[in-house]
Amino acid sequence: MVEISADAAIVGGGLGGVAAALALLRAGRTVVLTEEHDWLGGQLTSQAVPPDEHSWVERFGVTASYRALREGIRQYYRHHYPLTERARAQREFNPGAGHVSRLCHEPRVAVAVIEAMLAPYRGSGRLRVLQPYRPVGAEVDGDRVTSVRLAHRDDDAEQVVVRAPYVLDATETGELLPLTGTEYVTGFESQCETGEPSAPAEAQPLNMQAVSVCFAVDHVDGDHTIDRPASYDFWRAYEPPFWGDKLLSWRCPNPRTLAIMERSFTPNPDDDPQLVEADQRVNPGDANLWTFRRIAARRNFTPGAYASDITLVNWPMIDYLEGPVIDVPDADRHLAAARELSLSVMYWLQTEAPRHDGGTGYPGLRLRGDVTGSADGLAQAAYIRESRRIRALTTVTEQDLSVAIRGDKGAVSYHDSVGVGMYRIDLHPSTGGDNYIDVACSPFEIPLGALVPQRMTNLLPAGKNIGTTHITNGAYRLHPVEWNVGEAAGALAAFCLDQATTPHAVRADDRLLADFQQRLVRDGVELRWPDVTGY
Repeated sequence: MVEISADAAIVGGGLGGVAAALALLRAGRTVVLTEEHDWLGGQLTSQAVPPDEHSWVERFGVTASYRALREGIRQYYRHHYPLTERARAQREFNPGAGHVSRLCHEPRVAVAVIEAMLAPYRGSGRLRVLQPYRPVGAEVDGDRVTSVRLAHRDDDAEQVVVRAPYVLDATETGELLPLTGTEYVTGFESQCETGEPSAPAEAQPLNMQAVSVCFAVDHVDGDHTIDRPASYDFWRAYEPPFWGDKLLSWRCPNPRTLAIMERSFTPNPDDDPQLVEADQRVNPGDANLWTFRRIAARRNFTPGAYASDITLVNWPMIDYLEGPVIDVPDADRHLAAARELSLSVMYWLQTEAPRHDGGTGYPGLRLRGDVTGSADGLAQAAYIRESRRIRALTTVTEQDLSVAIRGDKGAVSYHDSVGVGMYRIDLHPSTGGDNYIDVACSPFEIPLGALVPQRMTNLLPAGKNIGTTHITNGAYRLHPVEWNVGEAAGALAAFCLDQATTPHAVRADDRLLADFQQRLVRDGVELRWPDVTGY
């Protein structure tokens, strides 16, 4: 069996994994980075989810390297796409003019920028990327992980062992936690454990947020109706008890009020992309689903370059509620069913969806698998909102963030902050039958203690698997926070190697902690918020 050694093994090439790799590489370390899908970038690329970001992202509240990723995406469009001069001159250019974010873009552009950020380190030989590989085993000596065993996604017999003094779990579901025996939690914690007002009386470990399989569509002349999915009749009749209608409809609960609302859908509205105000503090932007997560606004490009806008379908009706995909024997069945649900939504849109002009169905809708990089037209991977989460030295709870509880005091400030983030506590309907939980949130800090397992000494979480609860994961799971978590985890591993110390010691020793935080600040990581109010 092939064996590889490096200073750090990062398992999972999503946003957290990429950020962790860059932090280690900037510090002069060698890295093995693994990813099971064809694209690096996770939720931004293979899962096809445009960035969900806070209102101040253009000014502060993200790391310098995340800002470089965002600006790299804009520059890629300016260098390679046929933009109008008006669009090219816009400093805060939003390619899709989507309402969900100030930077809605095609996934492939983010892949190109991420690859460019990593390219010098690949060339120097200090970064080795194993792709597509997934973790299947690990060796552990007491409280230390000594190696991780990986198998090729398409051939289990092709396996590699990676040995490293630090192992970072940047997988979407915390895959290394059970493989290494690291203590973790899933689903809802109980109210008696966390004290959270939105928590249930008893723990519900298999009650998790829905996963979603996203897809991209445009709307052009002709009939592009896909084959009728095998499970279409099931999904066509499916009606969650709290939905207010069938799942396949324009009606659903408002996440913030739970009142039943009706969304609109108007393909290719002739709107001015530069007049779109993408600010979720003012407006969640989901009233018209076409412009909500639009990733290419045709009026940003020279006439004729795009026959249609392209929009990303990550809408309430594709949330899969029939079962969790973590720590269950039939996870693969649920993931396959989630893909069937998304294909059924597409077929419904093409054939039965009530039209804005009074008709039925939009046969001109066309799946854009070329945009998502997949053969079946859907995203390469399911969007996983909730991971296994380590039992950490610090667990962030709802009462640490909630505007209703904290008021004008803002979120809890941590002496060991390693970054910042902001998003509403945004929980989608769950596999246990819960409706949305959507709570106004204060701009928050990321405590180092949430990145340090209670027992394991050289395994670090680098994504959505940090010490949050089911509830606070709803705020900590978004793109810039995942990137900051990964960057902090990578920087921590590099610092510990340089200082011949451990993550536990860094958090416990004020001098070491101050030195580490100073290194983070030097690298462009913000540790505190200015005086801003949550929403």
